[in-house]
Amino acid sequence: MTLNEVPVGKSVQVEKINCQGALKRRIMDMGITKGVKIYVRKIAPFGDPMELTVRGYELSIRKADAANILVADVAGSSC
Repeated sequence: MTLNEVPVGKSVQVEKINCQGALKRRIMDMGITKGVKIYVRKIAPFGDPMELTVRGYELSIRKADAANILVADVAGSSC
């Protein structure tokens, strides 16, 4: 599943960043790297952007960028 498909209130763990070059570097610079846990806090009324909790801080990311991040469920936990 990709990050843009995760519902509000759910925690996931990053499996892979599925892009190249500047976009991958920008995503990694925001703190989203393989193995990090992400909590989906909310999604804007029109669906874009998403607000996430990553490494203890809040981050907003476009759904188009979130579609490049492959994630797996985290069993019953939140960040």
